[in-house]
Amino acid sequence: METDVLNTGWDTFWMVVIVLAGVVIGRALKFFAEKTAERSSFQDGAFRRTVLSVISRTVMFPTAVLGICWAVKLREFSESAAGFRDDVVGVLFTVTITYIIYQLVELADYWMKRLTAKTANTLDDMMVPLVRKTLRTLIVLFGLVQIAQQLSDKPITTILAGLGVGGLAVALAAQDTIKNFFGSLVIFADHPFQLGDRIVVDSEDGMVEEVGMRSTRIRTLDGHLVTIPNGELANKMIRNISRRPYIKRVANITITYNTPPEKVERAMEIIKETLDAHTEKMHPNFPSRVYFNDFKDSALNILVIYWFAPPDYWAFLEFDQLFNLEVLKRFNEEGIEFAFPTQTLYVNNA
Repeated sequence: METDVLNTGWDTFWMVVIVLAGVVIGRALKFFAEKTAERSSFQDGAFRRTVLSVISRTVMFPTAVLGICWAVKLREFSESAAGFRDDVVGVLFTVTITYIIYQLVELADYWMKRLTAKTANTLDDMMVPLVRKTLRTLIVLFGLVQIAQQLSDKPITTILAGLGVGGLAVALAAQDTIKNFFGSLVIFADHPFQLGDRIVVDSEDGMVEEVGMRSTRIRTLDGHLVTIPNGELANKMIRNISRRPYIKRVANITITYNTPPEKVERAMEIIKETLDAHTEKMHPNFPSRVYFNDFKDSALNILVIYWFAPPDYWAFLEFDQLFNLEVLKRFNEEGIEFAFPTQTLYVNNA
């Protein structure tokens, strides 16, 4: 009786040996690449270490697949099984090539990071993850199309046409994903922020850590990682705190109602003198402002406005502290009293 596989026991033995040889060679190459990477010094260059890292992660699968394909090709199959064998070998070969190219994107990612590191603008740094993910997605799609062509024996144009019809159905089912993808394109075109910028979106305040194809990740000041879909982010009002040229402070300094006019004038002079002593910390286009602007319920109000530059928040707080202490000290020396909420009750004895 005819069987699909026309081989002896020795053929099976050598088939197993070849497959095992492919696995062993892959393990040996992986071990060699890992040890070479460990022994590589800093002077050897980051590119060499990146190449060795890619080899160590990649080499096992191709060598194992090549061993399987070689072993299967050596065996004799009947005509009915030979077609199936060829399809399997073709699919494995396509998967292997796709896998290798997919891993080689890591080298392209390395060169892109090197190029973007030379520029002061971090917008191109945000593009690197998007380009890497896009390349890998396209590689997987091309691999799937190639496998479909091998299994169906149809021309590529027919497969692409079928994908077009199927793609319409997928697009309808993945509207949010497509919306987020185009939202990411809007963000890259408009560049309202860069990596490392501190932004405020709705109630979220934090640093931009990553901009991907689908979402943007923000590390809030509380340490939480917030993920916002790009489709929503592109339509929201974004406040970029990092791009402000100064930090504005509006302070209301209140003094008691029994302060005579000359003391009020002296209080304003003290405040102006304190600010004028630190003009190097004020924005040149916005001189500080001091006004006796209001009679409040329980105090005379002196309005103080200044624009601190550069916009370093911690330096701004240190200057606020210095200004407050200096005003407090000099007011005490001049006998000028700060006001606090009080009420005076008049009793009519008549």
